Amino acid sequence: MNWDDAEAAGTDTDPAGRLVGADADGEDSAVEAALRPKDLAEFVGQPKVREQLDLMLRAARARGAAADHVLLSGAPGLGKTTLSMIIAAEMGAPIRITSGPAIQHAGDLASILSSLQEGEVLFLDEIHRMSRPAEEMLYMAMEDFRVDVIVGKGPGATAIPLELPPFTLVGATTRAGLLPPPLRDRFGFTAHMEFYEPGELEQVVHRSARLLDVTTDRDGAVEIAGRSRGTPRIANRLLRRVRDYAQVRADGRITREIAARALEVYEVDQRGLDRLDRAVLSALLKLFGGGPVGLSTLAVAVGEERETVEEVAEPFLVREGLLARTPRGRVATPAAWAHLGLAAPQNAPGATGQTGLFEA
Repeated sequence: MNWDDAEAAGTDTDPAGRLVGADADGEDSAVEAALRPKDLAEFVGQPKVREQLDLMLRAARARGAAADHVLLSGAPGLGKTTLSMIIAAEMGAPIRITSGPAIQHAGDLASILSSLQEGEVLFLDEIHRMSRPAEEMLYMAMEDFRVDVIVGKGPGATAIPLELPPFTLVGATTRAGLLPPPLRDRFGFTAHMEFYEPGELEQVVHRSARLLDVTTDRDGAVEIAGRSRGTPRIANRLLRRVRDYAQVRADGRITREIAARALEVYEVDQRGLDRLDRAVLSALLKLFGGGPVGLSTLAVAVGEERETVEEVAEPFLVREGLLARTPRGRVATPAAWAHLGLAAPQNAPGATGQTGLFEA
């Protein structure tokens, strides 16, 4: 199950304690470590990525060589960290984990690379946030397994070539478009992690429940999976909170009714929207008639920072078809009115004769 993808450098804009936030906190990382699958056979979802990785790793083992460098992209919580650990396990190699923000100088990267063992897997999370000098050093390390260490300063500085043992770099990014082409092109295998289907998330919930020694029936798992925003990490987190509710206010067994009541307490609705998501939609509909409205104005209306609305709430609302970004501002779709149980006025965006607003 790839719901853990424990980002070494999370998104600072995600409000603290947000149950449906896809970034991992300390508790998530600790619990999810016990839930991670150990091999590709246990890994749920991402069938194409799994098949392609399996072929590449089998071939590398048959040749007795280190696997090609791997780039994994996708939203937080989809399993990038888990896959990196599986790659190491499948290759029978140790793994070292670091992150782009932690490597701010070329010397930081040189220190890590020079201590790698032959065949070792280096997992570099949020690789797009690495400093430019370190990034340029990585080019040579990936291609030639060599780095030039600069000794001294000024005219007397000397470059000492340092040979590296063959290793496998696994880079993970939530923003693949920020990677420069020279770096992206040096990966032998690239994969994009997709959001999960409800049936796949149901499997995630069932497996997690077994490992956590929680009894849940199929309907209970379906209810949790349907509110998990296509993200295994969120499914895992919701399961733990429903487990708490079931233990305190019921007999410990998770049914559809118990799951629904628990998630109502935690303000996660049937489509996975939480308090922040509904506050954005409510302000857009009730205060601004469905839009269009500027992002900064919308953020002020809900009492949040502009970046929080743009990076935390908007992506899921857009993906769910509840909100649209247009040249004139943010606009609610007809589905947003329906979801909040409100009647859209005749002049609302998306009503008859108003569809042009959605053209961007």
